[in-house]
Formats: sequence, C-alpha cells, structure tokens
Amino acid sequence: MASKYSSSLPISLISRCASCQARTARSHRQAFSFRPFTTTISQRAVAAPPINFASQHNLPASNVQNARVIPASPSYFSGRPDFTDNLLNLQALLRKYQTLPIVAPGQAPRVAWRTVSQYRLLVGEPVRASKYHQVVEVLRRLNQIHPAVMPPELQDAMQIYKRDVNPYAVVKQLSVIDEDGRACGIGRRKSSSAKVYLVPGEGEVLVNGKSINSVFGRIHDRESAIWALKATDRIDKYNVWALVSGGGTTGQAEALTLGTAKALMVHEPDLKPALRRGMSCSLARRPA
Repeated sequence: MASKYSSSLPISLISRCASCQARTARSHRQAFSFRPFTTTISQRAVAAPPINFASQHNLPASNVQNARVIPASPSYFSGRPDFTDNLLNLQALLRKYQTLPIVAPGQAPRVAWRTVSQYRLLVGEPVRASKYHQVVEVLRRLNQIHPAVMPPELQDAMQIYKRDVNPYAVVKQLSVIDEDGRACGIGRRKSSSAKVYLVPGEGEVLVNGKSINSVFGRIHDRESAIWALKATDRIDKYNVWALVSGGGTTGQAEALTLGTAKALMVHEPDLKPALRRGMSCSLARRPA
C-alpha cells in the first residue's frame, strides 16, 4: 500500500520497497525538523509572541492580512544569532561609555577571556576564531575604562566572557631566607626538576648528596649547573645543596642552573639584571 507521505515527497526520497515507504517519509520529516533556538547568555532569538489582530483596533482592516510579525532579536534570521547579539550588545555598550576615562596602556587589569572553544560551548554555535576575535577586541577596549568609574552594567556584561579561574589573579609566593640562612629555588628543564638550597659558604656543591664531579661527568654540565654563581662571581661565597630528578644529565644541569639563580636572587635581589644578562633566569617550559 502506498504511503500517505508519498505524494508530498521528492521522487529521490521514495523507496522502491513498499514496506519502507513509511520509514522513508518519517526520516524525511526528521531531517527537516529543528528544535527551538535557545541562548545561554543573550535574549531568546525567537520571533515576537503571537498578536491577536482582533483586539488591535488601530490597525486598518485592509492591512491585517498583510501584517508581519517582527522578530524580538535583530539576529533571528542570521546563522549565528547568539554571537551576533553578543557583538551588537558589546558595541552598543562601547558607544554608550566610550567617553569615560581610561587607564594608561599596560595598566589595565589583566583578564583571561574565554577561548574560542569555550565560547562555542557557551553559545552552542560554530563561531569562527576570526569572528570571536572581534568580540575580544571590544572587550579589551571596555576593560581599559578606569575601574573607579566602571558602571555595574558594564561589569556584568564583561563577566560573562571571563574565564572561571583567572590565572593572572594568582599571587606568586615570595621565597624567604629561613632561620638557618638558606634560600630555596626550584628549577625545571624539559622533564628534569631541581630543588636548590643556597647558603653562604666556601663554594661546596652537593647534588643528591654527592659531589658535582661524580654526578655530572661532562665539563659542560658541571659549568652549566653553577653558571648562575659563575656569571655573578659568587662561586666561593655560597654553598649549594641540590636535589635533582627526572630526565638526563644535561636537563638536570640546566634545571639546577635555574634553581640556583632563583635562590641567589633571594639572597641578593640586585643581581637580577646580571642574571638575566647571563641567561640564567629565562624560564624554560617543558615541551608539549
């Protein structure tokens, strides 16, 4: 028996098997069905509520049949209504508050904005990175407004785009010299790590309880391990006791270099420019 949907389907979608026609029609309806659009951070991108034309006495009778419903969102017919609404909203706020005083370049509060992947999950739309960059540019300009005159409306609008955890708000704990006169510094290089204790002394260096010559057989590694002391002419003024682990001897020696430099800056903070010139304080990240 022919399906009741056969007459309304294209020929290419009608199965030759009569028993599969109902299933083919059902798949056709599901392919063109969609769920109502909802947004998480902007207004609902839906059309306006239905209008009862019978109660509208001001409308001429001749125009009732030709009247159209205006969508509540100007982005209702666009492919990315949430993103468009967000961008338009931020641009409107920028025009509204662009005359407020701003801070000097480089003095604005550091904010970690959401990545494009996080924003896509937030709005549920395939937003391009170049398009999201437009949103971030407006946010950076709004963030330059002086915090003392920042309107609450603007703070609430910008809060949506901030990450849940701001890495810039983490305050680094400063190292201090303990009661035994030791300063501690931690260095990392590739998969190697070193924890260095620096104390005033005569220039002894112990690595994992052994002399530096027994741990590092290469002269280059031995020189690299104490390069921070050599570059500042402090080899015979401090004793080094270090614990190293992971990686090879070259990585351990370079991790020891960074740890020694950090511990030395606790004793003598004025040596930081000299250590930077000696390439001893450049933090080496682990490879991805």
